[in-house]
Amino acid sequence: MSFEPKQMEMICLDDLVPQNHIYRKFLTLWDLSKTELELEKLEQDSDHKGYGNFRMFLCLLLQFVEDLSDRELEKFLRENVASKLFCRFSLVDKTPDHTAFTRAREKIGTQKLSQIFAALRNQLKSQGYISEVFTFVDATHLISKATLWKERDKAIEAKLEKLNNQTVADFTSDKDARFGAKSKNKFWFGYKKHVSVDK
Repeated sequence: MSFEPKQMEMICLDDLVPQNHIYRKFLTLWDLSKTELELEKLEQDSDHKGYGNFRMFLCLLLQFVEDLSDRELEKFLRENVASKLFCRFSLVDKTPDHTAFTRAREKIGTQKLSQIFAALRNQLKSQGYISEVFTFVDATHLISKATLWKERDKAIEAKLEKLNNQTVADFTSDKDARFGAKSKNKFWFGYKKHVSVDK
């Protein structure tokens, strides 16, 4: 039995994230220097394990942008290289677990977070990216496939107990579609479509 020697390759995180990635766009749209100074004034919390208030705030900002739970954010930061770049982690840095985000919100405070988010909103507003007019939003479902009997049979063959949002992508041709519900009795497989209308 022969073993090939392992090769070491130097990788730069910046090279792994496309130059046109939306997170890079966010960093150019927002001037975060004042926010960083404000958060540095807060006493460093040992529970943050050296992450610092500003970097934890970037995590919370990304959580808001991506609409993630604390546990989903933990996984997202661990696996997504663009999120590491946005939140100032290196490829080998240990990212926070879900409990750290709760402590960060408590440390920074809801009032301070609200003020910072309002300031960032005002920056986008001044650049013409958002406008504060009356906006009405409604949602409906968009069905991808009416029945999933073949997919269910494949899941049974794979000895899975359930065909759900965690497993369905392994068996269906539409890898992005998911199960959704409008009520206790109305379910569908597909997408949720949102429509936003202003005056």
